[in-house]
Amino acid sequence: MTRRLVILALVLALIGAFAWALWPQPIMVDTATIARQSITVEVEEEGTAQIREVFTVSSPIAGQMQRGQLHAGDRVVAGETVVARISPVAPALLDQRSRKVAEATLQAAEAALGLAEAELSRAKSQLAFRQADATRATALREKGTISDRDLDLAMLDLDAAEAALASAKANLAVRERERDSASAVLAAGEGEVSTTCCTEIRAPASGRVLRVLVESEQVVQPGEPLLEIGDPADMEIVVELLSSDAVRIAPGAVATVEGWGGAALAAKVQRIEPAATTKVSALGIEEQRVKLVLVLTGDPATWAGLGDGYRVTLRITVWNGEDLTAIPIGALFRAGSDWATYVVNDGRATLRRITLGERNDRLARVLTGLEPGDVVILHPNDQIAEGAAVTALTP
Repeated sequence: MTRRLVILALVLALIGAFAWALWPQPIMVDTATIARQSITVEVEEEGTAQIREVFTVSSPIAGQMQRGQLHAGDRVVAGETVVARISPVAPALLDQRSRKVAEATLQAAEAALGLAEAELSRAKSQLAFRQADATRATALREKGTISDRDLDLAMLDLDAAEAALASAKANLAVRERERDSASAVLAAGEGEVSTTCCTEIRAPASGRVLRVLVESEQVVQPGEPLLEIGDPADMEIVVELLSSDAVRIAPGAVATVEGWGGAALAAKVQRIEPAATTKVSALGIEEQRVKLVLVLTGDPATWAGLGDGYRVTLRITVWNGEDLTAIPIGALFRAGSDWATYVVNDGRATLRRITLGERNDRLARVLTGLEPGDVVILHPNDQIAEGAAVTALTP
């Protein structure tokens, strides 16, 4: 009898174990409690830091630029620091034919000068004669010996002689300039360089040298860029956003600058360009991008290490709300065209369709469907269904 009772007990225990093993167990889930929280919606994008005003110093003349003594990072003072010195460039040497032509031109100019000097001497003599003749005619007219017409003719000849003298002097000056010009051409052919040095170019603004574009001694042309100057303290951030994100941002929106190697910096949107440009993404998709310009706020010493052209990461605040009913993003999924979540009621999952407002990568604002204190399931898997028994994992 006792043996039978032992066997029966073992059979009943085995049946109970099988029943317990096959009995549906509650699904272990992570949960979160709906509460009222603050939600900040931000747009994150990579941008570039740049100095607001960059001055490019160019050569005002053609000449031989001396080797520069400034390097990138050197400080300059507006109107005081000499950033470049340019001296006249040596003229090209004349070949044999050109030299012969230049020598012949000089000889012709010297001969013409001699002729002009002779003409000047003749004009002076002619003037002296006409002056004496006019003096005699005046005396004779006073005595009534000659007529008024004879006196007028004498005075006319005097005026003509004076004009001829002035013309001879002018012609002599022209011939002297021609001689000087021909002599200068011949002297230039000898490779002579003017001793006048140099044209000094001074910094147009205070700041630091950003880039030295021409460092070695060489011949430069008018308008050729030599170096760039800017003030690192006058920094701005440029970013290109999708047009769909740009329309949600207004001038004055606050932003955070990160990912540049230093502490996060505060900034605000200063300007939004009104026109978009077409850009092709890394996936080959055409996008409409809008350029935004942001200014850094706070102490310039905090971004002393930020340089022109540095890459940064921007987080621009699009929307901010306080004391809102919020749900974690991980608790959301799509039910048809609606947003939904599973709410835990008496140990069972209940499907709840909800209406959402603004959301970020962590929280979403709940407009309808949930109340603070509701418990929702995080990251529901395929085992979770309407009415499924669930039990929360202990943290």
